[in-house]
Amino acid sequence: ARAAWGPMQNGEAMSPQDSKPTAPPLPPPSPPPSGPPEYPRPRLIFHTQLAHGSPTGRIHGFTNVKELYAKIAEVFHISPSEILFCTLNSHKVDMQKLLGGQIGLEDFIFAHVRGETKEVEVTKTEDALGLTITDNGAGYAFIKRIKEGSTIDRLKTVCVGDHIEAINDQSIVGCRHYEVAKMLKEQPRGIPFTLRLVGPKKAFDMIGMRTRAPKSNEGKMVNGRETLRLRSKGAATVQEVQNEFEEQATKKVDDLLESYMGIRDLELATTIVEAGKDKKNPDDFAEALDSVLGDFAFPDVFLFDVWGAIGDVKNGRI
Repeated sequence: ARAAWGPMQNGEAMSPQDSKPTAPPLPPPSPPPSGPPEYPRPRLIFHTQLAHGSPTGRIHGFTNVKELYAKIAEVFHISPSEILFCTLNSHKVDMQKLLGGQIGLEDFIFAHVRGETKEVEVTKTEDALGLTITDNGAGYAFIKRIKEGSTIDRLKTVCVGDHIEAINDQSIVGCRHYEVAKMLKEQPRGIPFTLRLVGPKKAFDMIGMRTRAPKSNEGKMVNGRETLRLRSKGAATVQEVQNEFEEQATKKVDDLLESYMGIRDLELATTIVEAGKDKKNPDDFAEALDSVLGDFAFPDVFLFDVWGAIGDVKNGRI
């Protein structure tokens, strides 16, 4: 018998052995993924209530204060603009428990919403009104402290926690606390002006209280636990609470903010301390601060005192 020959290839006949099918080549191996494997972060869930009374809600997925307010508003079917500020672990208008830029992972959030609107006429008898202003990070400035014996202290209808909505019918909604403090400081002596205030809605057991923020231990943070750090730009991060140096330096800077600008803001003070704690000289500190907080245009004398306070705490002089 004759062997069968296959088709011609390049002018030559292929033998049966040559015509056996061959397996296709294997694809090249995929390159290994670069960097460590990605694991999804656990979803952080916080419990919340309206301070004047409500069922408990659950919120998650926020990275700044505005988004936090939007989440709370969604849970309770209200507008975010109804929320004046939030406190942690207390339904009272307690400025020591005010939510700033950090929330402990086990903290309970109480939202204080708009209550009574009131107008008061104020006449300056001295340069300072005796008010310390802060803001909620979402466009509302409100009263954080009233100095005993001051012009405002004598107006018993004005309370800590009141949102300053307008000065002489000029709306200041959307203004930062330092802008409002400057407007109040510029009001002339002896000429009456009007403040339109919005107090937080109170439960029945709180009506009639005129909460005053004590000076001692304001904003003290609990060590040994993690917090969610909210940022005006960028994503929120989970980090350890401040160490002793950072806590003391932040308190000193917050005191200087009140002294120079009439505001208190622990988140702002924390940012200032973070910008300055590793700098070697005041020029580097001023440049770092200008890069993150240039809008504030801090006076040189304030920067000098802040640099000195951070140095004092760092070197154990305080």
